[in-house]
Amino acid sequence: MIEVKNSNISEGEFNRGVFATENIPKGQLFHKAPVVPYPNEQHEYIEKTILGDYVYEYGINHTAIVLGYGMLFNHSYEPNATYEINFDNHTFDYYAYKDIKKGEEIFINYNGDVDDNEPLWFNKNT
Repeated sequence: MIEVKNSNISEGEFNRGVFATENIPKGQLFHKAPVVPYPNEQHEYIEKTILGDYVYEYGINHTAIVLGYGMLFNHSYEPNATYEINFDNHTFDYYAYKDIKKGEEIFINYNGDVDDNEPLWFNKNT
């Protein structure tokens, strides 16, 4: 249903994104990404690595490394997908926010809510 391939929204060594391999209707669950949670007090160590830009908040006391394709979705302020944290299953569940056509890149809003237009953490100092 989804695959990773080169994205043309950025340039550089790791310009990948997640793309639909078939039409995905609005509301459909299309990916369950398992997580590796860790206590927030350990995040200072992760921030010293490239992983610091790819982790998610995971409740009040934890941060999570999201496996599967979860770390590879690119950002848009007009996303075609969204996610919900499933604490019972320790997954991030990704849903089509709009109809997604075969071959289309899948975007999420890194701020968590599809309508949150706040500057992203990596753009706040620029």
